[in-house]
Amino acid sequence: MQEQRLSVVLVRLFLPANLGSVARAAKNFGVEDVRLVEPSAPADEEAHRLASGAGDVLDALRRYGTLQDAVADFGAVVATSSLRGRGPHRPLTLSQLPGFLAEHGGSGIAFVFGAERSGLTEEEMSHASVSLRLPTEARFPTMNVSHAVAVALAAARLVEAGPAGEEEEARAPAAQIEGMIGHWDRALDAIGFYDTGHRDRTLRDFRRLIAGRPLSERDVALLRGVANRVLVSLRRLRTED
Repeated sequence: MQEQRLSVVLVRLFLPANLGSVARAAKNFGVEDVRLVEPSAPADEEAHRLASGAGDVLDALRRYGTLQDAVADFGAVVATSSLRGRGPHRPLTLSQLPGFLAEHGGSGIAFVFGAERSGLTEEEMSHASVSLRLPTEARFPTMNVSHAVAVALAAARLVEAGPAGEEEEARAPAAQIEGMIGHWDRALDAIGFYDTGHRDRTLRDFRRLIAGRPLSERDVALLRGVANRVLVSLRRLRTED
């Protein structure tokens, strides 16, 4: 398998100390791409003290206004959560992570971690391909974010190069998938699918359904073409009337 492109994405991280600890954990496992979704902690003196040798990772931090922007160039998004929310998510256990990365790692993997106090929201979780479950004690399941990063990246290191074979078709990056979902949103709205209300919730469920599947760029183009044909046909019918 080709070398993987991994990134750590921190959503609304609150404490500079945790930012430094995450940077150190990321560098421990060869990951130097750490992204922050605002508002997030500053890379201050405390963060650099806790980074302890990973100051270069802190200096290279990239900040984004939304999670959608932060993961736009990745083919798969792995979110971590205690799964206490009500929405359904495609679960992935830690033991299954190496297999998932071996299958989908060629187009880049973003590991997403939520804020210390609240974790990820349902809206943020809907942008994930899978939800990673860490095997913590049920009576005390919540981990420090830097510890969770270390555990996830350690499991990711278990992926071994397999035998050479046919090249996989390129997996569509998140930005293309999000654009296709937006196209379908317009098509569904045009046919009156949202007349019963709950548009936001329905769209989250639709995104979750799509994000959980490995889609190639050709798959996305096909789905987008169907949505576009719906809109074109509706415009034609209105013109004929």
